[in-house]
Amino acid sequence: MTGSPETRTARDAGRRAGGAQRSAARLAAVQALYQVEMTGASAESVLAEFLSHRLDEEVDGLCLAAADRRLLDELLRGTVAERDALDDMLAAVLDENWPVERLEILLRIVMRAGAFELSRRPEVPARVVVAEYVDLAGAFFGGKEPGLVNGVLDRLARTLRPEAFEARDAAPTGQGPR
Repeated sequence: MTGSPETRTARDAGRRAGGAQRSAARLAAVQALYQVEMTGASAESVLAEFLSHRLDEEVDGLCLAAADRRLLDELLRGTVAERDALDDMLAAVLDENWPVERLEILLRIVMRAGAFELSRRPEVPARVVVAEYVDLAGAFFGGKEPGLVNGVLDRLARTLRPEAFEARDAAPTGQGPR
């Protein structure tokens, strides 16, 4: 790593701040998607409301004022626009006895947003996307739901981005062929 310790510390702090802004945007996007789902309002009107009124709130320790507004916009509009395709992606990795429609609404929204990011934001590492949405599920649910989100999004990530998992999955185990 190059640069002085002070430069590295400042760079690391900047990354953490950017990560917190992206996490806050994901949380706001899930809240906005829930509002769209429950009220039938358009993504545009809900986004306008969030940008003018809701981003001054603090939720679960995240200040939504610091949310990455561009990411919020992309997640909200993209997830709404691609809802049916995202549900098809999720259905392909869910147990056949658990269709997407059977999932609790908020859980479905968390998974949809995660599926959108996995399919449309390849610059974000798949493991980061999965971890972010598992954390979001944990903020809303106290039971097995975060584990379900982890399993579903992990399977989807391995389908959409197998190369992201090949290196780690192919790591030697210390045993030769049998």
